[in-house]
Amino acid sequence: MFDAIIIGGSYAGLSAALQLARARQRILVIDAGQRRNRFATTAHGFLTQDGRAPGEIAQDARDQLMRYPDVEWLDDRVEQAQGRQDDFTVTTARSGAFSARRLLLALGVADDLPDVAGLQERWGQSVFHCPYCHGYELDQGRIGVIATSHHSMHQALLLPDWGPTTLVLNGSFEPDEEQRAQLAERGTEIETGKIKRVEGRADLLMEDGRVLSFAGLFVLPQPRIVVPLANQLGCDLKDDELYPFIKTAFTQETSVPGVFACGDAARAAGSVAVAVGDGNVAGAALHQSLVFRARETGRQAEPQAKAAAG
Repeated sequence: MFDAIIIGGSYAGLSAALQLARARQRILVIDAGQRRNRFATTAHGFLTQDGRAPGEIAQDARDQLMRYPDVEWLDDRVEQAQGRQDDFTVTTARSGAFSARRLLLALGVADDLPDVAGLQERWGQSVFHCPYCHGYELDQGRIGVIATSHHSMHQALLLPDWGPTTLVLNGSFEPDEEQRAQLAERGTEIETGKIKRVEGRADLLMEDGRVLSFAGLFVLPQPRIVVPLANQLGCDLKDDELYPFIKTAFTQETSVPGVFACGDAARAAGSVAVAVGDGNVAGAALHQSLVFRARETGRQAEPQAKAAAG
């Protein structure tokens, strides 16, 4: 039996695993190889790693983690998780079942994009969702925000600090008078036409034949947790406006004792730096739960043992 099984070997899972490895816990990391930012060429905003390829950052982290003798790695997909604290079992697609005293869900999310031709092919290259990750590199060029709902107002109001911004409504919603005033105050233009497809690097061919050229495009995807392990285990979800994610305490423990969660599946945000921070907290808290809950269990059992002996 492992002390902990970490499901997901991207930045959050790797960070949590490192804390546990350094505490000399026996851990298993199971990873399906589906990093959320695998489509991006570079990652930004993470100290000492700004501008590096995200795959290189993840590979370096894995190489460093695997130097610790109590860590095992499995390239596989977990399909089922069940059990309770100190007795969890996960079943993988190809490698069978494994048991652990604790589980850590670093599942990540998949991004569902609006149905606009040419958008998916440019995701992470010239179509983005996070201005802090990719806005600076547009060098103050023109920015297009493809609206998906009224939530796109957030991007449309934020992005002018990175370049002249146009909110392309694309039939998704109609800003009210107050929203239009907010956009005008920020200098954000409004385009009411509909998009036929994305061409070139970030050019929008509109249904009326016009071409709107931008240095980059931003869109709010619809994130979703791909693997239903949290539901199988009975973890509570937080019904956020953007997407439901796993509800955790400040220690990153879920509503199910012994199950921790971190990274994008446990908060409505997407950033390498945030995921690493989440993992750091989750790994340390998980280790401490192994230490202190075992002592509490022992203290509870002691009076019962004395009573039985008497």
